Amino acid sequence: MERAFDVLEALAACGGDASLSEIAARTGLPYGTIHRLLRTLLARGYVRQESDRRYALGGALVRLGGVAERMVGEWAQPYLAKLVELSGETANLAVLEGDFVVYVAQASSPRRLRMFAEVGRRLLPHSTAVGKVLLADRTDAEALALFERTGLPRKTANTITEPQAMLAELHRVRADGYALDLGEEELGVHCLAVPVHDGERVVAAMSVSGPAERIDALDRRELAEGMRRIAHAFGRELSPRAAG
Repeated sequence: MERAFDVLEALAACGGDASLSEIAARTGLPYGTIHRLLRTLLARGYVRQESDRRYALGGALVRLGGVAERMVGEWAQPYLAKLVELSGETANLAVLEGDFVVYVAQASSPRRLRMFAEVGRRLLPHSTAVGKVLLADRTDAEALALFERTGLPRKTANTITEPQAMLAELHRVRADGYALDLGEEELGVHCLAVPVHDGERVVAAMSVSGPAERIDALDRRELAEGMRRIAHAFGRELSPRAAG
């Protein structure tokens, strides 16, 4: 059972599809073991085989993923409320699905002028703070492969659209422990995001977003530190060890 999850996670880490050799390289499992696991996953619809003999995540995961995202969004609400209290701004929870960032939960700012990111909205990650946090957990090679697939389209004049510049941005995110979107997805809107770590990997990102002048008036490092404490507490709840 554990090895089947290793195969699914390897496919997810490769952007949703991979060759047998790529799965073997990520999992360290023998080819025969991978073949046996794939047969079972194929039969249950959790994996499909493409015409080029690559393997991809299957449609059966959509049902599980939708339920899981809804539950995680419900679990996140108390923590998002703390982010709103900390910053005064709208708080979001997002995950990386394939090449896209998906917003799965939100707590709104009490202010009249506030930002909204519709739950369920899908965006390319390079122009968002949550996306940068999630990409920063990937290797440079994985990030470059995603950039090649998506093309890093320009959303505003501030969007980073050059792959090497984007890699440098991800290096800064790793060093600082938080990411910024300074009007890169939408002019006049700034965001700060931190990772949610379940003790084994980054599984989500939490952000606060608002009008640029209000976000810029906050102490960036102090805000990031407070957000990391909240995200750490939420990550402990999501940890596999928390279920034991």
